[in-house]
Amino acid sequence: QVQLAESGGGLVQAGDSLRLSCAASGRSFSSYAMGWFRQAPGKEREFVGSISSTGDSTYYADSVKGRFTISRDNAKNTVYLQMNSLKPEDTAVYSCAASRYNSITYSPGRYAYWGQGTQVTVSS
Repeated sequence: QVQLAESGGGLVQAGDSLRLSCAASGRSFSSYAMGWFRQAPGKEREFVGSISSTGDSTYYADSVKGRFTISRDNAKNTVYLQMNSLKPEDTAVYSCAASRYNSITYSPGRYAYWGQGTQVTVSS
């Protein structure tokens, strides 16, 4: 069992940066690929990015590529989402998820554990 807790959300202005953290419990964190997803009001959940278990591979949605960066610290059981050049359309609840597999994936179905999410609001 893995429990995930996101933090770092908040209200920022367009063009600002924000870093989200996702702290995981459990001893197998380093064997899981991790992902970030977001959901805006009235919209379906959207894949943001994924990082492999070792951190040597990442994959991003086109909508955030070049602006967002995922990293992880397996010694701290934590994955991060660095968000730069934020836009109002980035406003959403951001959730991290842990996959049972070690390779990156954009499919929500391959993620077994989910956090509660943290709100990110970007004002224009």
